[in-house]
Amino acid sequence: MNICLLRLSAIGDVTHALCTVRQIQDQRPDARITWIIGRVEHTLLEGLNGVDFVIFDKSTGFSAFRELRRSIGAQRFDALLHMQVSFRANLASACVRADRRIGYDRARSKDLHGLFISERIATARQQHVLDAMQSFIEPLGLRPGLHRWQIPLSAEDYAIADKHVDRNRPTLCISPVSSHRLRNWHVSGYAAVADHAVRRHDMQVILTGGRSEFERDFAVEIESSMQSRALNLIGQSTLKQLAALLDRSELVLAPDTGPMHMANAMGTDVLGLHAATNPARAGPYHSLRWCVNQYEAAARKFLKRGADEIRWGTKIECPGVMDLIGVDQVIDKLDAWAAERL
Repeated sequence: MNICLLRLSAIGDVTHALCTVRQIQDQRPDARITWIIGRVEHTLLEGLNGVDFVIFDKSTGFSAFRELRRSIGAQRFDALLHMQVSFRANLASACVRADRRIGYDRARSKDLHGLFISERIATARQQHVLDAMQSFIEPLGLRPGLHRWQIPLSAEDYAIADKHVDRNRPTLCISPVSSHRLRNWHVSGYAAVADHAVRRHDMQVILTGGRSEFERDFAVEIESSMQSRALNLIGQSTLKQLAALLDRSELVLAPDTGPMHMANAMGTDVLGLHAATNPARAGPYHSLRWCVNQYEAAARKFLKRGADEIRWGTKIECPGVMDLIGVDQVIDKLDAWAAERL
């Protein structure tokens, strides 16, 4: 079985797709897998055993498609798993020759996705994104099983993480910034929860994130609003080093963003902050009970309908939506988690 998987972005979705790759490897160890992936996302999964990566660098514009066609060459695959419905991904899929072209069902298709596939996964109501990606193996005669990720990390990645983690205290890792700005909670909320974690549970607090000026400034504001101390590592880690740090942490606090799903993949509990997105669809898969869920309240306030009355997967990215999450709600979740885990 010679399979091409197309999932370019983003970090959270690529993490879900990794679980699908592991399912194929577990059930068909003879399968050859080629993964067309984004440049940034590849830095997290580089070194993944049994997978040949073809990097699609969207920053190069149309040159990315020429390079993709050159890299794929004359290869013909038994199946293309077309796991992304963006127009860019649809065009990229046209560079792939495959006997079977498996894509999303009609309800989840957009940007002319149906023109680039020949088969669809089964329609499912109210399905988590990870489960949707798992269903791509069913047309291959395989069945979803135990979830396994195993992000390829080195001893050096863990050594760098271990330099920062105090093994004598539980670690709360806060990844406060999503690339979707309207999914971000407020500075004062993060500062209050961080202070509570330190005072009540003697936790070490570490701030993590990317290298953008916005993220750096956001972290500085959190630090300056705190009464206790936090270790600010914003912009100082590669994605692999961040994964190692998340693995070494006991709990991760984050809105709907890539590190939330990376932490889930590493087996770390996640306190997710959801109002703009529905955690039942896009939350940390194994930590849904630790999420603060204000999606229903957001739907009623901004869309004037209940969450069960709007299309599954609707994003309520409206100004002020994350203010529906109260500090007390997050602290209550943190205390409940600590009572069980610490």
